[in-house]
Amino acid sequence: MRYIILFAAILSCCCRTLAQKVIPLYYPDSIPNSIPHPDEEERTTDEKGVLLVGRVSRPTLTLFLPEHANATTPAVVICPGGGYWINAVNIEGYDEARVLNSWGVAAFVLTYRIPDSAYCIHPEIAPLQDAQQAILQVRRNAAKWHIDPRRVGIMGFSAGGHLASTAGTHFDRVLVPDPENISVRPDWMILGYPVITGDKSVSHRGSFDKLLGRDATDSLLKYYSNELQVTDRTPPAFLVHAQDDDGVSAQNSILFYQALTAHHVPAELHIYQKGGHGFGLHLPLKEELWMDRCKHWMELNGWIK
Repeated sequence: MRYIILFAAILSCCCRTLAQKVIPLYYPDSIPNSIPHPDEEERTTDEKGVLLVGRVSRPTLTLFLPEHANATTPAVVICPGGGYWINAVNIEGYDEARVLNSWGVAAFVLTYRIPDSAYCIHPEIAPLQDAQQAILQVRRNAAKWHIDPRRVGIMGFSAGGHLASTAGTHFDRVLVPDPENISVRPDWMILGYPVITGDKSVSHRGSFDKLLGRDATDSLLKYYSNELQVTDRTPPAFLVHAQDDDGVSAQNSILFYQALTAHHVPAELHIYQKGGHGFGLHLPLKEELWMDRCKHWMELNGWIK
């Protein structure tokens, strides 16, 4: 029954949401840290219906704007997962954007660059540049898109959760042109089964190898181990994971939650016994909509009414 209600809400939201628009994240020919290269982006759908976007060298934002947006409307930038190899844009992007729209929240699905030396001078910073640019674009266009620039969060799943948590812990170093001095710090983070740590005992090695290379130094691994980068200024976070996740250990979320708590940063952590990895909106074998818990948390903190 709960899934029927959710489906109806998403279907209704699709009717009430303005047509989605895809825009370049940067102006043409102005992508920072970029090597001139033909556009080789690939879009495929796997046997489970997951839309996979690979070989991304020209990042984009897909806009999901609620019909009755106004100057108090909050916004969320969404970073899909995919091990820093691809972007799983529908199950970890579009689906969640429509639910956010049903709450009156604007959503922006980021298709970020794949860290690849064929496209990027410094591949390891390219995804973070794109996340920072997405936050800048949302705040810069707040009046145009009828949103509140003081209420802009970030959401990410799996490796996209690593990217979102990196945006939430590395905002003091701005990696994109920002002549207006607009803050790139997200106001909150929503992290679904995120990759967090480079600690080899619990890390998702594939994501770290793709982002930093297999021969990454210990100092670089620590720099991108986001539980080690939490400070008192880190934004609040909502984390969801499954105990039986055999792709990204739930210890990643636990380590990040513990670091947030140690720095007195408001946080909420939900670990479900069953769910596996990559469940998106839907926890299998359980009529539980974890985004309901997320909505309550956002209400508690005053980001939505």
